[in-house]
Amino acid sequence: MTRERIVSSEHLVSAQAAELSEYEYGLIVAGNAFNRWMVRCMAVAGYPDFNATDVLVLHTVNHRGREKRLNDIGFTLNIDDAHIVNYALKKLLKAGLVSAQKRGKERFYRTTERGREVCQRYREVREACLVDAFAAVGPAEKGAVSDAAQRLRALSGLYDQAARSATSY
Repeated sequence: MTRERIVSSEHLVSAQAAELSEYEYGLIVAGNAFNRWMVRCMAVAGYPDFNATDVLVLHTVNHRGREKRLNDIGFTLNIDDAHIVNYALKKLLKAGLVSAQKRGKERFYRTTERGREVCQRYREVREACLVDAFAAVGPAEKGAVSDAAQRLRALSGLYDQAARSATSY
């Protein structure tokens, strides 16, 4: 007995790679759930008007306590459109969560004390609402999550290559 595949767009399912359609639907659903989670967690941390990209940019700027350039932030998050990252940075600057220092032609961003406090508050909410629930997951499932993360990174390369190929198709 063949199981029914759960996909978002049946007309895109290929007999050669039906698994990709399942994976894509999983990405859509998981991506939207993750975005919703980030926005709600950030709202609890005191910033209800930030979208998922704003939250990601804040945490990327805060990562390891080192200043970052706009291009580095976009590269880390795999965002090609610098305008998207720049818009998020402007919102974060206006909110006082990041600061910018111009050196030569480039601006370097870092979190302010308030930005670090907000990241810490986000972490506290994450620990209470997400990590504590994840603690109930067994070791095998935790290993599967780690394996899935590795597969996601590997498959993202497949999609990046396909995007490059599509530009000359």
